[in-house]
Amino acid sequence: MWSKDIGIDLGTANVLIHVKGKGIVLNEPSVVAIDKNSGKVLAVGEEARRMVGRTPGNIVAIRPLKDGVIADFEITEQMLKYFINKLDVKGFFSKPRILICCPTNITSVEKKAIREAAEKSGGKKVYLEEEPKVAAVGAGMEIFQPYGNMVVDIGGGTTDVAVLSMGDIVTSSSIKMAGDKFDNEILNYIKREYKLLIGERTAEDIKISVGTVFPGSRHESLDIRGRDLVSGLPRTITVYSEEIERALKEPAAMIVQAAKSVLERTPPELSADIIDRGVILTGGGALLHGMDLLLAEELKVPVLIAEEPMKCVAIGTGIMLENIDRIPAK
Repeated sequence: MWSKDIGIDLGTANVLIHVKGKGIVLNEPSVVAIDKNSGKVLAVGEEARRMVGRTPGNIVAIRPLKDGVIADFEITEQMLKYFINKLDVKGFFSKPRILICCPTNITSVEKKAIREAAEKSGGKKVYLEEEPKVAAVGAGMEIFQPYGNMVVDIGGGTTDVAVLSMGDIVTSSSIKMAGDKFDNEILNYIKREYKLLIGERTAEDIKISVGTVFPGSRHESLDIRGRDLVSGLPRTITVYSEEIERALKEPAAMIVQAAKSVLERTPPELSADIIDRGVILTGGGALLHGMDLLLAEELKVPVLIAEEPMKCVAIGTGIMLENIDRIPAK
């Protein structure tokens, strides 16, 4: 009868939706397949992701969010509308209140675009919260206490680093270096070293199966197939963890640098708290092998991976929805 409040983690790679009282009810890739000729949406989410790199010319699989912000407004709106309708959260008399997350350093124009997309997809009142803050809440950190808490949220499009205390962000940094860029580095490495062309999905498989960012911590191999750039024919090669570590050295160093710059700007009392409490890693990138070891070695503080890193933001929106009346509408 009445509508339910919903929290949305609008990610570059995945959209997760939390419905108040029900928990996380949707976790699908942020991909939309459309027919170029008619402009009609053919598939959304997992179904559309399976089409990436495997469609005829008139069908394109689009990822409407790039680097954590909306790159294609209309498609994002259609994607959100599809997901919200699928959940059936609207009441007869009212629309749901929506809490949606965004990276820390986006512009007011980008914030407005996110809010408008949520409103047009059926939200009554839209609340915007910064991603690392919500991720920290979802990871179980006590951010409303006068202690320093540091979170590194590595998503698909952006990595957000923040130090929080008393329920707000003290220092933060957001860089456009995350999961997608890792895939890209692997793709380019294979192209350069082996003269073999592979797709995005294969690059992601390599990252998950054999990838690491900490030297000497993983020794796996994987057979991959692609198109030979010289002969134009399909070919199989074997890739090893050691070479993927070399390929990912640069992007991983940028994440370390972002974390260092936030620590350098943190008040000393809060820095002391971080040594005691450690740094929490959230987001899909936290699952990249060796990321916690690399950060712990470089930052000289304990680094812990959150319990369900990919769901932290969505879990956090759920906790914040319980206290939604305390959140000022921005």
